[in-house]
Amino acid sequence: MENLIRDFQTYLEVERNVSAHTKNAYLTDLQEFVQFLQKSGLIKNANEAAEAQAESIRAFLGYLYRQKVKKVTVNRKISSLRAFYKFLMRQGKIKKNPANMVQTPKTEKYMPVFLSVDEAFELLNNAGNGKHTDSRTQAMMELFYSCGLRLSELVALNVMDIDFNQQLVKVRGKGKKERIVPVGKTALQCLKKYLEDSRALRKSSVGSVFEEPLFLNARGQRITTRSIARSLDDAAAKSALGRKISPHALRHSFATHLLNAGADLRAIQELLGHRSLSTTQKYTAVNINRLMEIYDKAHPRAKGK
Repeated sequence: MENLIRDFQTYLEVERNVSAHTKNAYLTDLQEFVQFLQKSGLIKNANEAAEAQAESIRAFLGYLYRQKVKKVTVNRKISSLRAFYKFLMRQGKIKKNPANMVQTPKTEKYMPVFLSVDEAFELLNNAGNGKHTDSRTQAMMELFYSCGLRLSELVALNVMDIDFNQQLVKVRGKGKKERIVPVGKTALQCLKKYLEDSRALRKSSVGSVFEEPLFLNARGQRITTRSIARSLDDAAAKSALGRKISPHALRHSFATHLLNAGADLRAIQELLGHRSLSTTQKYTAVNINRLMEIYDKAHPRAKGK
């Protein structure tokens, strides 16, 4: 089984070209399934997991329900198993994919949380005050909002990915797919200031100039997603928002504000790096809900007076 999982990992990396996050999630889900089968007595050793039947996967599904795992997480775990057994079919190890015979739960509709334009400006205006770490925070937040980046994409940016003359950023998205997105002048100004402030720190870092991280931690290494989340928490605390927000809220705000201003949905899809237009269409629902809210509050006959 260990050899099969190792081969599956290579398949995900080379043929599927999935992100590191997706690969780790698939492998973690698979290992959890094998451990469940062993603890439940459904298999005697890990090797038998390769020949698991649909009944075993349904038992795993029931276990997840009893653990009150979120439906979206349950669906991901079943998707991981489907991918693994599909791989085994391709290898000729099994004839049928048992995970295809298991019905996954319907997930609740997810509505993105976003900031209003005034709230976004309030957050960005309170993100820094000139210190090195604060200029870094301001540059990160401005770039987040200006380009609609994912958290992992912001972390992966290198200095060479920023084209100050053309006002463009090269982004490495999910599945290692690259896209070019425009960046606003305000964000570029903040980036220039941060690069100037961090010049001494960059001299101490070692590595190729082509892979020099854009955002550094205090040790001159690439910043982590957790550090960015903490920086956003600090910026939110300084502002008058009165609540915590996730880094993804700035990405949602980017898309929602563009849509509200009349941007084409297909263009927003390209900017966000969505593979499917249906993923981008959730912002249309947000826009409609906002319009209905305004209508209910403003129209004199909205409530049947």
